[in-house]
Amino acid sequence: MRKSFFFSVAISATLFAGVLQAQEQKQAQQAEQQQISRLPPLPQPLDPILQEMFDKRRVQGGAIINLQLTTGHAPKFARAASAMAFTIRFDAKTPRRLLELVIMRTAEIVGSTYEINQHIPLAKMCGYRDAQIAALPTWQASTLFDDKERATLAYVEEMAHGGDVDDPTFAALQKFFTPQEIVEITYTIGNYYANGLLTKALRIEVETDGRDTVAGKC
Repeated sequence: MRKSFFFSVAISATLFAGVLQAQEQKQAQQAEQQQISRLPPLPQPLDPILQEMFDKRRVQGGAIINLQLTTGHAPKFARAASAMAFTIRFDAKTPRRLLELVIMRTAEIVGSTYEINQHIPLAKMCGYRDAQIAALPTWQASTLFDDKERATLAYVEEMAHGGDVDDPTFAALQKFFTPQEIVEITYTIGNYYANGLLTKALRIEVETDGRDTVAGKC
């Protein structure tokens, strides 16, 4: 009797999981067919490069967000951009917490509402409080950031406002980071500055349905 009961529970759980997976696939297909930028929806069936990339994102626990549904019109470029984003998120020596701070401030400077919306949850995941996030636009006058964070933000500020970083700002950065970490921070600023401009130029809509990118760990 007990074996029969557990067998029934297992069957029910499997069926339920199958239903959920089918629903997720249907939602994904619907999202792929909506116009969420200045560009038309992606051609169907998806390019094999995109299909592989989208499948990998779902396995990693992330949704297919509007950024990929737009840049997917150039599959090889989208794959390369995804590789860079994942390198920043998973393979950097620089602490993820600081890189999320870099991304948030860069997105604010560029004025990318899209990137800000996607990275607020990631900044919170990395331990930043609402008050710190709210203080980022005026971080110079805030007491909520430590010396390492302030040196990082000063570097972001100057690089993202033309790229001419002065010697004192760079010297302050070097007190806290190795050459490898400085290059990683610099690449992160450049990547998300360009990405922010892209989201604005193509008018990529902010997700309102809870779809988030692959979060990873902080």
